[in-house]
Amino acid sequence: MSDLSVMHEESGKKGRYYIVHASGESELKYSIMSSKLVSAEHTQTASGHEGEDIGATMLREFIADARSKGFQIVPLCPFVNAQRRKHPEWADVFSV
Repeated sequence: MSDLSVMHEESGKKGRYYIVHASGESELKYSIMSSKLVSAEHTQTASGHEGEDIGATMLREFIADARSKGFQIVPLCPFVNAQRRKHPEWADVFSV
């Protein structure tokens, strides 16, 4: 997994974390609700890369940004919400 580079782009009130694979892109999309709240909208893993911890890799980047920039994540995406429940150590960055 360490050879995967998570990239980030933001435009207006929307953004995404993504990883480019030979077979396509995996992404975690979000929407900016305010300077303090950002909602995780949707996570999708590129075909053929399921089960490789890709979604969690992108989510860890999102969490690192939330901590460094001082916003909380609203976990609307079912995957993100499920991961939140599995990782109590991330409770500080989630608004539920």
